Amino acid sequence: MSKKDLIDAVAKACELTKEKAGSAVEAVLEHIKSTMNNGEEVRIPDFGTFKVAKRKARDGRNPATGATIKIPASRVAKFTPAKGLKDLLN
Repeated sequence: MSKKDLIDAVAKACELTKEKAGSAVEAVLEHIKSTMNNGEEVRIPDFGTFKVAKRKARDGRNPATGATIKIPASRVAKFTPAKGLKDLLN
């Protein structure tokens, strides 16, 4: 499902125009991104939790040359599905 498909589904389910549904979807996504950028997690009951994990700096290897390179520490997004979502899928 693409973002456009999601907007179309929200517009149909909530009987909104595509413009209003697009604004709603954008607002939700922006809020999730800004909350995660602050290092906080976003919990959506019966769906899951979006959180930020810290990755340590480590050594890597360039596959083309075989040279060792330093990979800097970074923050990555992680999603953990809720029990309700897991049960729905299985």
